Amino acid sequence: MDSFTQIALGIAVAEICAGKKLKNKTFLYGSVLGTIPDLDVVVGLFLDPIDAVLIHRGISHSLFLFLFLSPLLGWLISKTEKNKINFLHASNMVFWCLFTHVLLDMFTSWGTQIIWPLDYRFALKTIFVVDPLYTIPLVIALIIVWKTKDAVLRKKHIIKGLLISSFYLLLSCFIKLYALSQFEKALKRQGITYSEIIVKPTAFNTILWNANVAKPDSYLLADYSLLDSQPITFTAYNKNKPLESKLNGNSDFEKLKKASEGWYIISQKNKSLYFNDLRFGLLNDNPINPQFAFSYKFIATDSQLKAVEVPKSKRDGKRLLLKIANRIKGN
Repeated sequence: MDSFTQIALGIAVAEICAGKKLKNKTFLYGSVLGTIPDLDVVVGLFLDPIDAVLIHRGISHSLFLFLFLSPLLGWLISKTEKNKINFLHASNMVFWCLFTHVLLDMFTSWGTQIIWPLDYRFALKTIFVVDPLYTIPLVIALIIVWKTKDAVLRKKHIIKGLLISSFYLLLSCFIKLYALSQFEKALKRQGITYSEIIVKPTAFNTILWNANVAKPDSYLLADYSLLDSQPITFTAYNKNKPLESKLNGNSDFEKLKKASEGWYIISQKNKSLYFNDLRFGLLNDNPINPQFAFSYKFIATDSQLKAVEVPKSKRDGKRLLLKIANRIKGN
């Protein structure tokens, strides 16, 4: 999830664990602890951009690291806040602030390597990385808590905020299952056979959903709004295996294949090859020249082709949001 939401969640969890002892200092500790797992983004600034993609939500989001950091940071906090919180309570607060960060991330579309060093990444794909309906109840609860001195009342307000946000998170799982069933029914009605399907929400909502469908030689992309009255239509994108063969053995290509979990196509424009990650949809669906949200252009260097991310403009974002708003209505 976005940093602001993770900070809000970190403060809420810190308040549950140590609000009575630390009072409003939970806002400080919760903010810091809720941010720590995402410091891999800062580390990525000093790495090759493709390597930065690979490490995101890797070791920094692992249970293994949290079991190491919790007693260490718990000891530091207990020493800093002498006579307020002991080592065990401080370590407990650290662990749950870190662990809930990762639990929330697992509901988004970007894989989270919680069981690092094992390579598997969990991604439930039920909520977008920014969703105000999850964040707002937490923020309201925190504003009330900041103004409240009574420890019992503070805890009650935080629990209410967490329950509402958690209920929305649970609801997103059921909405996804419903959207998945609609895509599967449409595929069956249209006589389309496939090997795999992934379904995920579009930006800032859980009403409009995207589907990626894998076939032997192509991928089918489609969207579905809970308010739709028209049948689902699928658009095919060729896997372009002949183009892909030109990149075999390229280190950046192999890394991007791994990062995309196999959901990609290779395209060509003006003699340049592009790697398009399908998991995050399209910025535009121009049938002649579609632009994917995450796309990398291969540029020739002295040694080999180097992948460089295609920049996105504000105009692209505005166009995408307008398209989503129209599709949510069923247009």
